Amino acid sequence: MEPFSTVIRTASHQQHVAAETSSFMGDLLGGRLGVAAYARYTEQLWFVYEALESAAGRLAADPVAGPFVRPELLRLPELERDLAHLRGPRWREEASALPATEAYAERVRECAERWPGGYVAHHYTRYLGDLSGGQIIRDRAERTWGFARKGDGVRFYVFEDIPNPAAFKRDYRQRLDAVDADELERQCIVTECKRAFALNTAVFQALGEEFARSAQGLSGRP
Repeated sequence: MEPFSTVIRTASHQQHVAAETSSFMGDLLGGRLGVAAYARYTEQLWFVYEALESAAGRLAADPVAGPFVRPELLRLPELERDLAHLRGPRWREEASALPATEAYAERVRECAERWPGGYVAHHYTRYLGDLSGGQIIRDRAERTWGFARKGDGVRFYVFEDIPNPAAFKRDYRQRLDAVDADELERQCIVTECKRAFALNTAVFQALGEEFARSAQGLSGRP
């Protein structure tokens, strides 16, 4: 039987690619958007991770979600430090979630409260993405806007308590393979994983609409 981690990765590949290749992310990583767009994106991440991590303590003992709740993954303190650097000490007073972000965060909260398997799907799509493709974003941000290497502005992408990300990801996938769920529940988790990627893509689309004029101006397009 195919390992569950492989099933998830294969089944959600199309949605994963759609998120990674969004026009907003392409413009951001391609240097066609300014640091304001990066700050706005970071701000949207805060709302999603607040929903994800506010439930972590309560789910730590859950037989399904508990094995994935790892303190070394938590991102909120780093996000808040980045936002203070990007937006100033009063960033929280001015922060606002896009409607797409509100929908994403609400779905995470709903799963955290009612469905641990769904929480695992969102946990997987976020944290393994941060440990993988997130490092590309960090590198480009450092190069484009002059942030100190692994310093303020990009700390969200720095996992100081995970010295070997490759080994950590292997362990995480082993936990997925052993998740306490029957076949029907696993199918539901896969479906939720696809939904998580779609919700993330919707945030990228909303950000792309917000910053479309900026991208055109910096690239010289009419």
